[in-house]
Amino acid sequence: MTPRVPPRLVATLGPLLSAAAAAEALAADTEPDDLAQTLWLRLAEDTRAAGPPPDPVRWLRDALRAELRRAETAPRPGRPGPAEASDPLQPDPAELALTAERHRAVRAAVHRLPGRCARLMTAFLSPRDLTYREIAGELGISQGSLGPERSRCLGCLRRMLAAEVAAPDPWGKER
Repeated sequence: MTPRVPPRLVATLGPLLSAAAAAEALAADTEPDDLAQTLWLRLAEDTRAAGPPPDPVRWLRDALRAELRRAETAPRPGRPGPAEASDPLQPDPAELALTAERHRAVRAAVHRLPGRCARLMTAFLSPRDLTYREIAGELGISQGSLGPERSRCLGCLRRMLAAEVAAPDPWGKER
């Protein structure tokens, strides 16, 4: 059964609904006829469920606002919706490029580290995700000395990178 709008409501709201839909559709970047049709359908459903609204003009204003809010968040063809615009699963290409550049700079600095530090840090950065036991076996050092050695090497790497990427002085001059 198709919901019907009482003829009294059609006569009362008809011109007002058409005018409001036409005016608001321009601002909402939607078709006036689509907005009007949606409002008529909503009125028919509400009338069927709860009877005619006591204040039809107020109902129209509230329904129009609700529909416009819904239309703002609904995706339209050719324009990404809110989920597509900020999808955390799709990384930003600029951010990917910056991350790749940072990784390249760190790996280049690791290869310039003195002594065993280059081999140790390369093992820690390995894509194989080695355990302390595997790293110690690969480098021929005790597992207990790995932690202190890693700390010394990280300190050396930190100083090396800080010298290459000089932070600006508090007074605007670079060091």
